[in-house]
Amino acid sequence: MPILGAVIAPHPPLIIPTVGRGREREVQATIDAYRTAAKQVAAWEPEALIITSPHQIMYTDYFHISPGRSAAGDMSTFGAPETRLTIRYDEGLREELVRRAESAGLRAGTLGERDPFLDHGTFLPLYFLREAGVDCPILRVGLSGFSPLDHYRLGQCITQAVETLGRKAVFIASGDLSHKLREDGPYGFAPEGPEFDCQITEAMAAGDFLRFLTMDPTLCDRAAECGLRSFQIMAGALDGLAVEAELLSYEGVTGVGYGVATFTVTGPNENRRFGEQCAELEQVRLAEKKVSEDPWVKLARLSLETYVKTGKRLERLPEGLPAEMTDRAAGAFVSLHAHGRLRGCIGTTGPTTGSVAWEIVQNAVSACSRDPRFIPVGVEELDSLEYGVDVLGQPEPISSPAELDVKKYGVIVSCGGRRGLLLPDLEGVDTVEQQIDIARQKGGISSREKYTLERFEVVRHL
Repeated sequence: MPILGAVIAPHPPLIIPTVGRGREREVQATIDAYRTAAKQVAAWEPEALIITSPHQIMYTDYFHISPGRSAAGDMSTFGAPETRLTIRYDEGLREELVRRAESAGLRAGTLGERDPFLDHGTFLPLYFLREAGVDCPILRVGLSGFSPLDHYRLGQCITQAVETLGRKAVFIASGDLSHKLREDGPYGFAPEGPEFDCQITEAMAAGDFLRFLTMDPTLCDRAAECGLRSFQIMAGALDGLAVEAELLSYEGVTGVGYGVATFTVTGPNENRRFGEQCAELEQVRLAEKKVSEDPWVKLARLSLETYVKTGKRLERLPEGLPAEMTDRAAGAFVSLHAHGRLRGCIGTTGPTTGSVAWEIVQNAVSACSRDPRFIPVGVEELDSLEYGVDVLGQPEPISSPAELDVKKYGVIVSCGGRRGLLLPDLEGVDTVEQQIDIARQKGGISSREKYTLERFEVVRHL
């Protein structure tokens, strides 16, 4: 087998003695498990290591693969500049991976390197592997904002590249788990933190890679997870392979989850084509949701799909729309999501057309083509999009933040001619203070400036 096995490994700098200076004993179980995993990798005798890291250069729409012949790194950021590593890159494997990714339609390559220095997500696994005597060329791969399936597909491309060149390789998926495990931890506590870690470690122990692809994005975001996309690429690299999974350790004593697991490849297994299984499940879910869309969402979809496919806007409204869409004018926002992540959102705070229906038509087109945070939506994405339409009520001035409720009211912050708006009941916005700050920043309004507040209600269609 070209891929001999894989390891999931966390990257707390604390576990290096020159950094921890005694505190590493707090996570001794993680250190012991790391050394066990490193010995297993040494026993596999790899000719190449593939390392994915959340702290490698990351782009929303591009997988970055480190260029050059070699790289170096140290722990100077963590107070230990004397702890240093130099590595060699597997240039042939990198070139083959770039070719494979391009053939698969994935945006990936060596462009855009901002810092060649080894990030600590790469450094930590290599530190223990060197300690175990593993010193072979590296393929260093970053994560992206692409979907779980695209991360999985990149993993498949990695294995194809390894097979083409006849390498014996081991995959190292660097990544911590939740950062929200304890109130006294560095990032605080969220109930989703322990829940995420429970689910992900169960999947690690069972070798159930389908769960890596299908975890609830809201749970993942609220848990402030670190390594899931790294694990998804690893799962793709092991596509169609049987593995012997072993969860060596799990700790969350510092407020951050650290899990160490090994996956020894034992042969082929056609039942472990998790990318195909995930795609089928997603198609069923989206089809069921599309059937239940109301007229507001159906109109947003029709408007967007017409524009993306033809380059032209709807010239007339479909028949049979409710009177409240055609006889009333109001502001409206259209939001797009793909694979659980925002893909575009544009709206108007008040009516700019003659009806809510035409407001939706206009803003659906803008959401897919004019949101500066995203590239325009392509035809190939249409089947994966989920839509939301928020119809805004009339804004009313308020004199105090006490009159706001993040679940019920949206907010408009104004200063002179500048305005920032935030809709109500958004994921990750849990307090009025957060809501006002985000809206203020969207309007380019400083916290030192005097501003006024308005609130509004919305009718949300999903």
